[in-house]
Amino acid sequence: MNPPKFTTLGCRLNAYETEAMKELSQQAGLTDAVVVNTCAVTAEAVRKARQEIRKLRRENPHARLIVTGCAAQTEPETFAQMDEVDAVIGNTEKMQPDTWKGMAADFIGETESVQVDDIMSVTETAGHLIDGFGTRSRAYVQVQNGCDHRCTFCIIPYGRGNSRSVPAGVVVDQIKRLVDKGYNEVVLTGVDLTSWGADLPAQPKLGDLVMRILKLVPDLPRLRISSIDSIEVDENLMQAIATEPRLMPHLHLSLQHGDDLILKRMKRRHLRDDAIRFTEDARKLRPDMTFGADIIAGFPTETEAHFENSLKLVNDCDLTWLHVFPYSKRDGTPAARIPQQINGTVIKDRAARLRAAGDAQVSRHLSEQFGKTHHILMENPHMGRTEQFTEVTFDTPQPEGQIVITAITGQTATQLTA
Repeated sequence: MNPPKFTTLGCRLNAYETEAMKELSQQAGLTDAVVVNTCAVTAEAVRKARQEIRKLRRENPHARLIVTGCAAQTEPETFAQMDEVDAVIGNTEKMQPDTWKGMAADFIGETESVQVDDIMSVTETAGHLIDGFGTRSRAYVQVQNGCDHRCTFCIIPYGRGNSRSVPAGVVVDQIKRLVDKGYNEVVLTGVDLTSWGADLPAQPKLGDLVMRILKLVPDLPRLRISSIDSIEVDENLMQAIATEPRLMPHLHLSLQHGDDLILKRMKRRHLRDDAIRFTEDARKLRPDMTFGADIIAGFPTETEAHFENSLKLVNDCDLTWLHVFPYSKRDGTPAARIPQQINGTVIKDRAARLRAAGDAQVSRHLSEQFGKTHHILMENPHMGRTEQFTEVTFDTPQPEGQIVITAITGQTATQLTA
C-alpha cells in the first residue's frame, strides 16, 4: 500500500490545490494511485497533459490513475477515453472530501469513473483552505477563484467557474496561523485576484483586504500579491502601495498586449495608455516598484505594427519580468474562430523577440542593484529573493526562511550575488 503520487501542471493555484488534495486523499486513506492535476490554458497544455499521463502510466502500470484540474473540467471526455485513465474528476469535486473517500472505496467499485459537474453553479471557494503551501519561507493563500470575464483567447472561466471570494475574516485567520508557524512572507493568489470581494456583502475591494491583513496581522513581515488586472486596482490598494512597506514592491500585470485594436479583439477591459498610466502612478507612489507582465505573441489578426506596440510596451511600462505566451489556438474560444490566424513560425519569432526584450530589461534591473542593500528572504541556504522578487545567490549558507539584510555585490545573467 503506497501513498498516492501527485503531478501538477500549470499555474501556482493548481500547485496550491494539489497540496490540498494531498491532505484530502491522505485523510480518505487513498493508496496506490497517481493523480494528475492538469492545465487547460492552451491546446499545447492539454497535449502535454496527455503526454504526461501516458508517461506516468508506463512508470506506474498497476496504480489507479486519476485525472483532475482545468483540462479535466473543460474536456472530461478527452481523458475518459484514454486507456491509461481510470477516473476523471472536476475542479469542484477535487476539493471535496467525499470525492476522495469515494476514490479510496472505488477499489471495490463504488464510485463513478467520471465526476465532473457544472462549474458555473459553484458559489463558494473557502472549503479547502490549507495552512501553508510552498517553501519553509513563503506561503501561498488562495483568496479567490474563478473569473467573470470572457477574454476571447481564454478557456479558464469554463474550467474554474465564475468569480467567488474567500471572506476577509477567514483569510486573516489563516494568515495569523501561518505567521505563528514561522512564515515570513505570504502571497495572495487567485484566478482573477482584483475581482476579490465583488460577491461578498458590501462588495469590498482587494485593497480593503490588503489593508485589513496588514492591520490585523502586525507580525507578518512581508505580504505579496500575485498576478492582478491593473484596470481593476482600487484606491485602497494604491494607498497600500504608497504607505505600507510590508507590501512588497512587485506586481505582475495581466496586460496580454500593447496594441489597442488587439486588446479590443481580445475583449480586454484596458487600453495601452491605461497600462502605462498605472505603472507610472504606482512608481510615483513606490519608486522601487518592479513589474512583471503576461504578454501574448501572435494573436489572430496581429500585424507587425500591432506586435511592435507590444515590444514598445515593455519599455513604456518599464517591465522587468515577462511571461511570454506564443498564441495557441484553443478550441471553444472565440479567438479560435477568427479566420486570420498567424503563421506558427511568425508567432515563434515574435515570442523570441519579446523574450529578448525581457532579458534586456532583467539585465538592466540587475545592474541597477549593485551596491544597494536589500532585505532578502532565503528560500534555501544559498538563494533568496529581494523585495522585488529578484533572485540572489550566496556563497556562504544563510538560514533558510529568514530575512537577511545585505548589500548586493554582483550579478550573473539572471541573478544577483551577495
